[in-house]
Amino acid sequence: MITKSRYYGGETFAEFMAHPIQSQEMWTAIANRVLIPLEISARVEALHGQWHLLVLNEDWCGDSINIVPIIAKLTESVSNMDMRILSRDQNLDIMDAHLTGGKSRSIPIVILLNPEFEECGWWGPRPRELQKWVVDKGMSLPKDERYKEIRTFYARDRGLTTMREIVQMLEECCVRGPARPI
Repeated sequence: MITKSRYYGGETFAEFMAHPIQSQEMWTAIANRVLIPLEISARVEALHGQWHLLVLNEDWCGDSINIVPIIAKLTESVSNMDMRILSRDQNLDIMDAHLTGGKSRSIPIVILLNPEFEECGWWGPRPRELQKWVVDKGMSLPKDERYKEIRTFYARDRGLTTMREIVQMLEECCVRGPARPI
């Protein structure tokens, strides 16, 4: 399903940002504000091998706007990790293998690939704390109120939770190895 050539067929963040996208100003503003703590970069640099993050994304997605620039900046801050972006809607085979709650095509989805391009884990579509709030309470709110709360979380968090969860997934993969079918 995910091969080295398919991975490298995806866009870099710079390529993604270079063509017209919805909410370009928001994407750019968030990308320009991201700061990666040295502690986070050091944790990634301490791991052996070249790691790959494959992101399923669409430019209209509010969660993607708040997450993908952070992941891009994280990968740019280290020498042993890179990232490519694929369209969710043009890669439904990959998306359908990474459904949120086993049923939802929610994005972004970040798939961790080891140096041999074997899948080790995946993350998304939001930080765990925020996803739990959305499922437990947020879905009962009107859409505009729910999205306001989600945007507030992202603004206050500044991507730190996303960074920590992605790095934790990477560290766990280094310990356990590639995901294996059960």
